[in-house]
Amino acid sequence: QVQLVESGGDLVQAGGSLRLSCAASGSIFSINAMHWYRQAPGKQRELVAVITSGGKTNYTDSVKGRFTISRDNAKNTVYLQMNSLKPEDTAVYYCNAEGELVRGVEYFEVWGQGTLVTVSS
Repeated sequence: QVQLVESGGDLVQAGGSLRLSCAASGSIFSINAMHWYRQAPGKQRELVAVITSGGKTNYTDSVKGRFTISRDNAKNTVYLQMNSLKPEDTAVYYCNAEGELVRGVEYFEVWGQGTLVTVSS
C-alpha cells in the first residue's frame, strides 16, 4: 500500500515563502507524475503544478513565476517551493502521485491527506 505524507503548511504573511514536502512510502516500483493540487474554501480542487518522472514541469497560470515544483526520485519525494505568497493562495494543498507497484502489471494513484497554507494580508 502506498501512502503520501505531506508537511510544510503554515500561516505566513503575504509576500512570504513556504516549502511543502510530500513523501511517498510503500512497495513502489516507480513513480511517474507527481502533482500538487489545492482547494480553497468553497472552491473546487485545482491543479497547481505537475512534474513528470523526467523532470518536466507545468504550472497553473496563477502561480507561474512564484511556485517551483521539484522532486527527489531517490527519496520518492516531491516539493513545492512557494514564493511571493498571496492571500488567494490560501488553501489546503494536496499531493498526488501515480506510478507502478509492479512494472507493467500493477499501478497506483494515491492522494495525501492535505496540508493547510494560510496567507494573511
